[in-house]
Formats: sequence, C-alpha cells, structure tokens
Amino acid sequence: MRQAVDPSGRYLLVANYASGTVAVLPIFPDGSLADQHQLLPLPGEPGPHRTQQPSSEPHDVVFDPSGHFVLVPDKGLDRIFVFRFDASAGRLTPAETDSFKSRPGAGPRHLAFHPRLPIVWVLNELDSTTTTYRWDGQRGSLLPIQVITTLPTDFTGYSTTAEIAVTADGRTVYCSNRGHDSVAIYATETTTGLLRSIGWQSTLGARPE
Repeated sequence: MRQAVDPSGRYLLVANYASGTVAVLPIFPDGSLADQHQLLPLPGEPGPHRTQQPSSEPHDVVFDPSGHFVLVPDKGLDRIFVFRFDASAGRLTPAETDSFKSRPGAGPRHLAFHPRLPIVWVLNELDSTTTTYRWDGQRGSLLPIQVITTLPTDFTGYSTTAEIAVTADGRTVYCSNRGHDSVAIYATETTTGLLRSIGWQSTLGARPE
C-alpha cells in the first residue's frame, strides 16, 4: 500500500495492492482521516506472469507536478492508470486516455517525475527495467521513449526491482534490485531525460526496499 497527500493537504490517496483499488480519504484539520468517500477499482486483464500477476495490484500513487493528475502503476495488469483529480471535491475521474500499457510481463511498480522536464520514469518490477515516458501535462498522457535494464549484462540470476528515487536536480536516478541486491545508478540526459547506466552499488544485504 502506497499513499500520497494532494497539494492542498485536504485529501489522502491510497493505492490498495491487495484489493486492486484506489481510495480517496478526506483529511481533517487535526490530521486525522475521515472514512474514504471514493473507492475506484482498476479494470483490465492480468499480465502473463502466472504467479505474480493474478489480478490488479496497484503499487504506487503519485501526483503530477501540477497536482491535477494522479498516476497509478499497476503491476498485475501491466498498466499505468491516469486520473484527473478535482481538488474542490476530492474526487478522481479517468483521464482522456485512462491507462497506458507497459510491455507484457513488465509489472510496473513505482514511478517518479523529473523535477523540471515533462518526463516520468517507471520502474518495472518483474522484468527489471526502467521505462522513460514523455508526459503531456495538458492531456494527462504518456509516450514511452526508452526502456533500459536495471541489471548488469553479465548477471544471470533471478532479480526484481523495488524502489526508484530521483535527485533534486534531476541529474541522477537510482533503482533498487532484489536478487542482484544492488542499486542501479543512471545519469539523465539534460534535455530529454533519457537514462544512461553508470554503475551499480551493492546494498550489502538482501532484498533492498
């Protein structure tokens, strides 16, 4: 389960991994939560992985820089859902194109926006890749422009990904590998946001978050 607070601080959005839903909960002035007043199921066909993609499994919920859109990567459906967010009512509605398909079996898990460029990076759990998307902040749409592995080419074991983090200046992206037990390090191209692998740092422990 992941969550995000809208820019006004009035609503909490929650991605429910087990139930395949996204919930919106009002936040009282004292910080306590009201009961959810919207619960949206995420529809679609499960991906091809027989054990890891049984149904919808949203793993993250992220506001775009404007606060008008919400993106939800769904590992189980191989999709990234996009919603418009009405801050006055605290409600989600599907964007013009309500979801975008990843490669079959990729398992999109977490995502992050570039701090300045209209770029979204999506970390795919099951095939250990990071996809770079161009973001249209007017329509709420995604265009894939690059897929890059999180693993060294000589690694032959089983590994999945977990977390993605971006430096404040947008120049470096980090992605964690579970199995290879490392953090993949990418440099970003300054005008396009494309990624270039510059190395791996061992986590000195198993299954990093």
